[in-house]
Amino acid sequence: MVRVRTLWTLSLILVVCGCADQDQTRQPNVIIILTDDQGWGDVGFNGNTNISTPNLDRIARQGVRLDRFYVSPVCSPTRAELLTGRYHVRSGVDGTSAGQERLDLNESTLAEVFNAAGYATGAFGKWHNGSQPPYHPTARGFDEYYGFPSGHWGDYFSPMLDHNGTWVQGEGYLPDDITTKALAFMEAHADRPFLVYLPYNTPHSPMQVPDAFFDPLDGDTLAQRHRQPEREDLEHTRAALAMTANIDWNVGRILDWLASWALDSQTIVLYLSDNGPNGARFNGGMKGRKGSTDEGGVRVPFVVQWPGSVEAGQTIDQIAAAIDIRPTLMELVGLTLADTTLPFDGVSLAPLLLGQPFGHADRLVPSHWRGRTSIRSQRFRLDHQGALFDMVADPGQYEDVAARHPEVLAALISAHKEFEDLVRREVTAREARPYTVGHPQHEWTHLPARDAQASGAITRSNRYPNDSHFTSWVSVEDSIWWEAEVLATGAFVVTLYYTVPQGSEGAEVEVRFGKHRLAGIVAPFHDPPLRGMERDRTPRIESYVKNFRPLTLGTMTLSAGRGVLALRANTRPGDQVMDFKMLSFRRLPE
Repeated sequence: MVRVRTLWTLSLILVVCGCADQDQTRQPNVIIILTDDQGWGDVGFNGNTNISTPNLDRIARQGVRLDRFYVSPVCSPTRAELLTGRYHVRSGVDGTSAGQERLDLNESTLAEVFNAAGYATGAFGKWHNGSQPPYHPTARGFDEYYGFPSGHWGDYFSPMLDHNGTWVQGEGYLPDDITTKALAFMEAHADRPFLVYLPYNTPHSPMQVPDAFFDPLDGDTLAQRHRQPEREDLEHTRAALAMTANIDWNVGRILDWLASWALDSQTIVLYLSDNGPNGARFNGGMKGRKGSTDEGGVRVPFVVQWPGSVEAGQTIDQIAAAIDIRPTLMELVGLTLADTTLPFDGVSLAPLLLGQPFGHADRLVPSHWRGRTSIRSQRFRLDHQGALFDMVADPGQYEDVAARHPEVLAALISAHKEFEDLVRREVTAREARPYTVGHPQHEWTHLPARDAQASGAITRSNRYPNDSHFTSWVSVEDSIWWEAEVLATGAFVVTLYYTVPQGSEGAEVEVRFGKHRLAGIVAPFHDPPLRGMERDRTPRIESYVKNFRPLTLGTMTLSAGRGVLALRANTRPGDQVMDFKMLSFRRLPE
């Protein structure tokens, strides 16, 4: 059975340490800004002259730039490592959809630790580590959540968003909207320490960005190009840089707010991306992009400021990684753990940031995705095919120098084997995880098409599940289902989100779980067009979206336990049953 989880209940001993000169009456605030699919080379402070990023450059000027900072090749593993301080392969995050993005429930998160220490905690944006409680951010230590828990979203202009488990209408361009909500949270909690996690959805596709940021850029005049310029789509690059310009503007709003509230010196601001660029564009000549375990797929921009405590204007070349963020922030704000919690794979970078001796100069950083592992030392990278590159002399990974450095090669091959053995052990030990329904301390559970399976002719609107829906439901023999676990018996109001053309309305559908049944009629007709293409700057690879209509089927009792939760059609009066987006369950009070 899935263990019901609220807040992390391990005993914490919280100790305020003198790791920096700081106001001893209050622990510092923390703001973590995480961008989506932004490469190392997409920012001004890393030498990109195609774009101006004055606010990000301001953080680099006022703080520290870690020039060799590494994350996972894709989104959800990086987020898991940031939250836990542990390799994503330990935490159940093996993919980016179909439930593989969920963070195991035995893992604690950075938010839980800060929340237990008295911090107000808020997350605003793309979560991508689980949707249904107890995987939802409000069950992982965040007091407030506003955004989308999925891996990508199909509309960036006033889309439907999740606010503490309830679907609401967004307000304006999504990065602007989540920044506004984060600023409101900061203002509401300005009298106490706060942790704000701001994972932006950009520059991940679809490439949607307001004219004010897109129009000033001209793709044909970009001076800096990909190392193989014939592979570059200049309009895609233009859109990605425009989205970065918008991020920079929103970061400026945050920095200006801190200054206006005189909280600059009481706030640690940390900025990074979750993986390499989502296209072939300037990236310092590095090999690889998003999804690759080569340097360009995993090296990202990273800057941190804490005026008065971290010396301004530093550039640090020591290799570091996403697994280091949690132990670093805990040490900087003065939190230590003295219990038997799961050990970190990362190390605290606080000594590096504070100008103190750092005891991990010879460390190794592995990168892993889809059976490919590479190992980075301070000087060398062993790629997933066994080639060795001197990253100081050859940062573009052009020349295999394995024959010249046999001892280095042997050491990195040994480290590679050790990490691959860890991956195999973790995968072998992994238990099946059903989708959770009816957490007793959370009102809502949403089961989207993204997480479901379907039979017969029913098909996804796109091969990338995250913001997809089901279509082509033409037979009463077909069905949609989830491997589910109801966490606590109760009564639930069940709502179905559908579209159906005129003439096909009126199908009777039924939700089933064990002995429990609930039927309803899909009506009235609701047939909005697909949208998204009208705002896309370049053709998307994800599903187009449309406005689905909620239909309350009624109240259904569910008994605790595991089983198949299915959506079936009993009748089909027209040409089709419906297009389907989501089932929602609202627990009724006892």
